[in-house]
Amino acid sequence: MASTAMIRGTRFQVMNATSSSSSSGRSNSGRKLIESGTVRAIQPREAYKTMSTEGFVLLDVRPVWEREKARAKESVHVPIFVEDKDGSVVTLVKKWVHFGYIGLWTGQYLTTINPDFLSQVEMAIPSKNTNILVACGEGLRSMIALSKLYEGSYRNLGWLVGGFNRSKDEDFPEVEGQEKLQYATIGGVSYYFLQLLLFLQSVSKG
Repeated sequence: MASTAMIRGTRFQVMNATSSSSSSGRSNSGRKLIESGTVRAIQPREAYKTMSTEGFVLLDVRPVWEREKARAKESVHVPIFVEDKDGSVVTLVKKWVHFGYIGLWTGQYLTTINPDFLSQVEMAIPSKNTNILVACGEGLRSMIALSKLYEGSYRNLGWLVGGFNRSKDEDFPEVEGQEKLQYATIGGVSYYFLQLLLFLQSVSKG
């Protein structure tokens, strides 16, 4: 059963003025699928073994700027959220507010739900009988994706509990990119605080 505390901590990552109302219902549906056991909750420490022994395909639904930093090798990428590039005045105001309150600190762009998500998954993973392990940074965006996939008749679904942020170095032995997988969601000002923390930790161990 999914932890409420675990889910709550991820909300700021994807909830913005454009997508909050449309995504919250799907998030709840995804959560119910997990809590009912319809979708299998898989811990990061169990993910690689599950993929190897049960043939799960790892579906990474993070936005492209997070995936570029770090990604599990051979994972399939279809983002559930994409950058909102609408040039209307309303969207520009939203972007300004988002940058001031969230973007500057986290490095996250203003996003909107990917309208082509399901069709893109169907192109990448055509068989609806495929075992799919859905993952994002912290677990909320993957719940939204689970709801969309279930609506699209995918039934053998797994959810990476807590997302890549809760993984350890040994959980996904083959990782590509410049960052650790568990730090790929961190950007903006918070990234520099992270680097300082890691530096201080290395100095204290030395």
